[in-house]
Amino acid sequence: MFDRRAGTGGQRIVWLEIRVKKDPMSLTKEKKTELIEQYRRSDEDTGSPDVQIAVLTHRINELTEHLKQHSKDHASRRGLLMLVSRRRRLLDYVREHDSDRYLDLLVRLNIRK
Repeated sequence: MFDRRAGTGGQRIVWLEIRVKKDPMSLTKEKKTELIEQYRRSDEDTGSPDVQIAVLTHRINELTEHLKQHSKDHASRRGLLMLVSRRRRLLDYVREHDSDRYLDLLVRLNIRK
């Protein structure tokens, strides 16, 4: 950013300090790894529906807490609805293929149905 001053005849560079604030709604790498280890079905599993549902549930819970404080944040509300829809579709898939696993997920993640 350049700052032109009248009478100085030149330009001077103004350094801006930008502070990066950690987004409280973001999912940290450590937390995601912990969720994967807790809900995976095999040693190499990182993307099974169980893991995806667990990660989505964590994000949904964080967004819900955010919206309790910021009730007029409509963009986040829309994002929350999209996450809930995606989780619902994954839960429907698991229910169709393995109902015992579905019920286990509901209990472990404390999701009401």
